[in-house]
Amino acid sequence: MKRKATVITKACVACGCCMKVCPRDAITIPNGVFANIDQNLCIGCGLCSKACPASIISLEEVN
Repeated sequence: MKRKATVITKACVACGCCMKVCPRDAITIPNGVFANIDQNLCIGCGLCSKACPASIISLEEVN
């Protein structure tokens, strides 16, 4: 099974830690509000999840 990162947008403070570690530049912070993960670019490596100080990014299994 493939994994993709998901973020709890309501809890995100847009610190940018996840963006800095993403090897595919799959994460943006539109309008400085919350992290947005492009599922087409995400490879499910989990680096963003480990870097998130609020622990609001998780890896979910996808088909």
